[in-house]
Amino acid sequence: MDTLNRREFIGRSAAAAAAGLVGGWGSTSAASDRPRNVLFITIDDLRPELASYQTDGIRTPNIDRLAAKGLQFNAAYCQYPVCNPSRSSFLTGLRPDELGILSNKIALRHERPDLVTLPQLFRRNGHFTAGLGKLFHRGTDEHGETTLFRDDASFDHYYKAMGAEPEIGREGEGRKLGDGTVNWARWRAAEGGDEAQADGMLAAEAVRLLEENRDSPFFIGVGFHKPHDPFVAPKEYFDLYPLDEMQLADDPEDRTLLLKHALPNAYNFETFTDQDRRGFKRAYHACTTFVDAQVGKLLDAMDRLDLWENTTVVLLGDHGYHLGEHGWWNKVTVFDIGARVPLVIWTPESRGMGAETEAVVELLDIYPTLADLCDVEAPHELRGESLRPILADSSADWQRPAFTQVVRGSAGMGYSVRYGDWRLTQWGQDGSGGVELYNVGDYSAGDAGAGMNG
Repeated sequence: MDTLNRREFIGRSAAAAAAGLVGGWGSTSAASDRPRNVLFITIDDLRPELASYQTDGIRTPNIDRLAAKGLQFNAAYCQYPVCNPSRSSFLTGLRPDELGILSNKIALRHERPDLVTLPQLFRRNGHFTAGLGKLFHRGTDEHGETTLFRDDASFDHYYKAMGAEPEIGREGEGRKLGDGTVNWARWRAAEGGDEAQADGMLAAEAVRLLEENRDSPFFIGVGFHKPHDPFVAPKEYFDLYPLDEMQLADDPEDRTLLLKHALPNAYNFETFTDQDRRGFKRAYHACTTFVDAQVGKLLDAMDRLDLWENTTVVLLGDHGYHLGEHGWWNKVTVFDIGARVPLVIWTPESRGMGAETEAVVELLDIYPTLADLCDVEAPHELRGESLRPILADSSADWQRPAFTQVVRGSAGMGYSVRYGDWRLTQWGQDGSGGVELYNVGDYSAGDAGAGMNG
């Protein structure tokens, strides 16, 4: 593909991004006379390899249950495939390079202290706001000191469970994978039940807050930690996935060689045996099913407390993840499998619920969507667009691209765009570090590994 065509491709993508969209909207209930509640669920490192995304063998009955009730987005993309830049982006509605947050080391408030975050917007509009677990990656406390996860300007109430688990949750069979040089690649089938793990504690606190605030407007954000490494979950979830049934990714021997910047060089996964690879997948899936069970506790509380008719629910993963595709076992790539995320939204007045959509959307779209649905005005210009037209009609004409970026060594910045069935990635200024073009196809066919094509 020559330079003119690449620029033409990106130009057309940008033009599509500027297109306005409208859609129909259903009637509202009497409950909507009150300010709208928000239950905002983030799941760390969760790729869209779930039963509702037509992936066989993965047990996620509760996320599937939410997907059957709400609208599932089959082509949703993060803006940076690492925790802190991605979360800082979708919680402010701005792109990572615009924020200046391109790693896990920089706290949002140190770069942009006056930005109004998504939960902070609801706090300013009279909602009780709670942050549980990992919503932000790097936050700041009331003294301006950097913290893990906490952001005092955003929340009336913050609850951190990580590090406070009972001792029994730290016990159980486990091992490191490979030769031990990839020190985070380890698993443990833990003793104790769900609430002996941080995510079980978060779910219990979330249920308590839903009960306590059922009659007043709230924004409750629940940031589950798993399936992020280390892969620790109660033993019962590991027992659901026999090791010898784990299928490894098919990486064709005759595929085109990757550009050197396509993958990071931070880890040597060549030390993994097939047994290690199966153990990695088993542990990741066990953690996914464990966190799904915690989501179920929140949905049960929504049922019991009759909150659905005045609550918008959002569930998302913060970026994609490789489980052996292209030989990689981590995040930090702009392949489709590294950028694509699960996203499900329920909102009570929409006619588009109980469906799925192939519309290409960005996590950036969540801030303007919630501001729109809940009738609150963002105090700064947002880069995304409200998803209201798609929520009203899952087949709405939505011709927009999704952009993902990542810093990669000597190439500097890599920019990737998904538009229609295509993914174009450019490394370095004007593609000086190489250009990749892939046909990634249609995920409605249920191919969770379609990201192998880009």
